[in-house]
Amino acid sequence: MKVTTPPIVDSHELAKRLHETGGHEALKGDCRPVAEILVRIGDKWSVLIVMLLGAGPRRFNEIRRLVDGISQRMLTLTLRGLERDGLVTRTVFPTIPPRVDYALTDLGHSLRQPITALGEWAYANRPSIEAARTAFDRAAAKRNG
Repeated sequence: MKVTTPPIVDSHELAKRLHETGGHEALKGDCRPVAEILVRIGDKWSVLIVMLLGAGPRRFNEIRRLVDGISQRMLTLTLRGLERDGLVTRTVFPTIPPRVDYALTDLGHSLRQPITALGEWAYANRPSIEAARTAFDRAAAKRNG
């Protein structure tokens, strides 16, 4: 079975393609791989863990205590996925009991800026979004009843 990967496009080339075509149409061939990455980095647990590890390495139980509501299984799966994608490293220290630290890679650190920008956008636009939701819900209630 032959596996092909899309050519790597630098950010300037991508911006140029997006501008020339008027949007996401420039990405048609690249959508599936991008979607897979967005699934990983877009889930709430990954976002929280990346931002938490931005302050430095943490142990598993420390992360679990600091990320409210995450189960042990979900934390394990999320950390494994982040490690697989090259965003997090897992370091085992030969102590008794073994100590395991998780830390961001350079790639993981590079994700902090867009996550921060998205969080700031969400915070700044929260009142507008809540107003839109309220208006939508009122209109839906009138239509239904």
